Amino acid sequence: MKFPPASDIRRIRKALDITQTELAKESGVSQSTIAKIEKDRISASYETVVKLFETLDEMAKNSKHDLTAADVATKEIITIQSTEKVRSATEIMRSSGVSQLPFDKMRSGKTMEELKDMPIHAIMDDNFPSVNENTPMSSVTAMMSDCNAVLVLRKGKPVGIITKADLLKLI
Repeated sequence: MKFPPASDIRRIRKALDITQTELAKESGVSQSTIAKIEKDRISASYETVVKLFETLDEMAKNSKHDLTAADVATKEIITIQSTEKVRSATEIMRSSGVSQLPFDKMRSGKTMEELKDMPIHAIMDDNFPSVNENTPMSSVTAMMSDCNAVLVLRKGKPVGIITKADLLKLI
């Protein structure tokens, strides 16, 4: 069996949604050693790396749970009515840590002073695409090459959102 570099242990473990403690229990390698390997603080022996990759491979085969949109989505969705003023949205964005601005309107000659009193629907882009909560992440990531976010739905109602920042958490 050919193994990827030891630096891939964390990425694979995260993709399988396995904690360091769970990997330690299954592999017999201590959690602290796994943490040091993942942070590249130690060079693990060949035997340890083999043991970890074999354990990850076995855990992946035994897993009946493929990563879905619901597994990755941020559950707290922040919304605002499209009739509200842009200034209200920017206040909510600032207080909640959301960092997207209507740059297209600014590029078209509008100043921030002009934008703040416009209704949100005047600067909105098209709706984000949406997927069912059980959609495999491989499908979601393919969609996100053309958009910044995907809404996750359960029975037609939004239950989460996946942004490019959420995808970075999987790495």
